[in-house]
Amino acid sequence: MSEPAPRAMSMEEYLRTEEKSPYKREYVGGFVYPLHAQAGARRPHVLICMNIAGTLYADAIRAGCRLYQSDMKLRAQDSSSFFYPDVMLVCDQDSGDQDAETSPCLLVEVLSDSTASHDRFGKYGVYTAIPSLQTYLIVEQKERRVYAYSRQESGWQLQELVGSGEIEVPCLGRTLTLDEIYLGVLEGT
Repeated sequence: MSEPAPRAMSMEEYLRTEEKSPYKREYVGGFVYPLHAQAGARRPHVLICMNIAGTLYADAIRAGCRLYQSDMKLRAQDSSSFFYPDVMLVCDQDSGDQDAETSPCLLVEVLSDSTASHDRFGKYGVYTAIPSLQTYLIVEQKERRVYAYSRQESGWQLQELVGSGEIEVPCLGRTLTLDEIYLGVLEGT
């Protein structure tokens, strides 16, 4: 079965129809892209997202932050684009918008065959333009490998972690290890 083709739509129509859509859709540059046209994600993808969110949850609540796993929209500031990051951490003042967040400090995308190119290239430019974002993680699900982009004074710095290591999560003042991310997902964890 083939994926539904992107469909041109106004931002107003997207927002009006998203809540009643039978599947999640991202909105980029006037086009709607369905996510997971087939129901659900693979087990490793779901477990990795749960591990990250579960590991950070208590610290996020203590810090007064909001932590989401895949169902909260991100509206990229200064653009008419909407995404559903796999994990999103927001530690700013609540904007009052019940349907989307605009100021994340951490975004995580877990790669799948159908989204890898878009997560690596398309989202990178939009995500790293968000002023509040401090860390963007791209997480492999077939091997213990994480691409961690962190905002530095000189710009965005990439750290590739393979097998083991830890990633700074500055907005929570803690680290996240590959052992925590891959717990129970790949052999040897």
